[in-house]
Amino acid sequence: MDFLERAPRNLFFTGKGGVGKTSVACATAIALAERGRRVLLVSTDPASNLDEVLETALGSTPVPIAGVPRLSALNIDPEAAAHAYRERMVGPYRGVLPEAAVRSIEEQLSGACTVEIAAFDEFSKLLGDEGAAPDFEHLVFDTAPTGHTLRLLELPAAWTGFLEANVGGTSCLGPLAGLKAQQALYDASRAALIDGARTALVLVARAERSTLTEAERTRRELAGLGIHRQELVINGIFRAEDPRDPIAVAMQRRGEQALAGMPVALGALARTDLPLLPFGLVGIEALRQLFGAGGAAPSSTLEVSSSAVAGVPLPPLATLIPELEAGGRGVIMTMGKGGVGKTNVAVSLAVELAHRGHAVHLTTTDPAAHIAEALGAAVQGIRISRIDPAAETRAYSEEVLRTAGANLDAAGRALLEEDLRSPCTEEIAVFRAFARIVDEGAHGFVVIDTAPTGHTLLLLDAAESYHREVLRTVGTAPEEVRRLLPRLRDPAFTKILLVTLPEATPVHEAAQLQRDLARAEILPFAWVVNQSLLPLVVTDPMLVRRRANEARFHEEVRALCARAVVVPWSDQLALPRLDLVHPDAKAAQLEAVAL
Repeated sequence: MDFLERAPRNLFFTGKGGVGKTSVACATAIALAERGRRVLLVSTDPASNLDEVLETALGSTPVPIAGVPRLSALNIDPEAAAHAYRERMVGPYRGVLPEAAVRSIEEQLSGACTVEIAAFDEFSKLLGDEGAAPDFEHLVFDTAPTGHTLRLLELPAAWTGFLEANVGGTSCLGPLAGLKAQQALYDASRAALIDGARTALVLVARAERSTLTEAERTRRELAGLGIHRQELVINGIFRAEDPRDPIAVAMQRRGEQALAGMPVALGALARTDLPLLPFGLVGIEALRQLFGAGGAAPSSTLEVSSSAVAGVPLPPLATLIPELEAGGRGVIMTMGKGGVGKTNVAVSLAVELAHRGHAVHLTTTDPAAHIAEALGAAVQGIRISRIDPAAETRAYSEEVLRTAGANLDAAGRALLEEDLRSPCTEEIAVFRAFARIVDEGAHGFVVIDTAPTGHTLLLLDAAESYHREVLRTVGTAPEEVRRLLPRLRDPAFTKILLVTLPEATPVHEAAQLQRDLARAEILPFAWVVNQSLLPLVVTDPMLVRRRANEARFHEEVRALCARAVVVPWSDQLALPRLDLVHPDAKAAQLEAVAL
């Protein structure tokens, strides 16, 4: 395959959540290793599922992958990296500075920004230091969803600029001397990223309009960063085998229409098409088949019995509405792995509540979300918004300067302005906006389409570090921030829906998210199994096999939660009420085809 023949040393896989970046990255690493290359596969995703896909317990150092000679893999653990980074920054000052000063540095290093720069430290050692991985001919990076990836790639330039501009000696990351020591490594990382002889960025998308739009946005932004060697992979292309199956025909038609409308510049990239497979891509045997390595279907993907498929079906999404609207107000949040359809579920619920006479604020904290596109035409009773990081950061900085900076002399104000140029300021500003929107749930319905799992956890975990950072700059926290955690923990005020697809990785990541939320004393209201074939009648051989394989995941979801509902696969993505007004899945299927 040409895609593998022209691979440089560094390969990055990026794209909208749920397009199959991890699967494609893993299959690429396996294929390169089986061509005789020595390969290191690296995840920089805070919500990485590399362990599950490779069926291997990974750590922060390379682990050989059983069954694939010459292939090793590792996970860059952001929390572990942050712990080591904090100790490296604080350690030299213990016993030198007063204890209060050391505690102050530790507090400054407690935020999400520190986690990001610490993970980037580990990433830079591999990319910027050619002697860091001398045993490997290829480094394959399974990167985070698009928003994280772009920030990751921007960091070499962003932190270099911050270090050059900030002369105050401290920041939200602690002593700048520690960062200065890394500046040469960051510069080398950036040089490697923009060198097409050493690095290629692979945009992974599906034959869907939203993922192609996201890929084009990423292409432009990468080009703006000086990264011009880019390739395109279209993953999961479906071709109907049974022309009498209306679902199969509709699925193929939707993919063809999306590809036909692909942005011109994106279509000009070197492109590789990969087929939809009837089984989940978990395990080496399954991953080998993505590039057509041949062989029988993995034994782990054998179809379940017909009796399991014919079990008691999950109820439709519409059955949640009476409980959701019972209080007449409150917050509804959709969470889950990127690409599972959180946005469409959020829009569906907002539309139904509006049609029932409620005023609804529909918003998103996801930088890659497209709620307006999913909604289509304006709906009476729904107000749409998006948390704009740039606008929120600007407003927050102005407020800090107006309050904390009001009585400072020129030198003190200059130091404050420098501190506000730190990337941490955006994290704090966005978190404040999130708290403000949640507060609106006291007076009406707020439906929040949240970011992918990693973003969401960082957002929810930011409460305590937010308080510390605000006290350091402004001196007090807004009342809505003080109320935030109690409201998120109140099941009468906040109802969280975990959205998943009927596949192994999305279900298992949602289960992990449920456990993480429980530790924060936050309990989900319900699970939503989205875009499922199980409620539908299909005859296409590929879809029959995929439908059969879904049954096990429906049962797994039942065991994880008291409430679980299903949204059938539908070609009518622009009609979010379709699954709500048709509890009979077969009727919904027939109308979708007719439309």
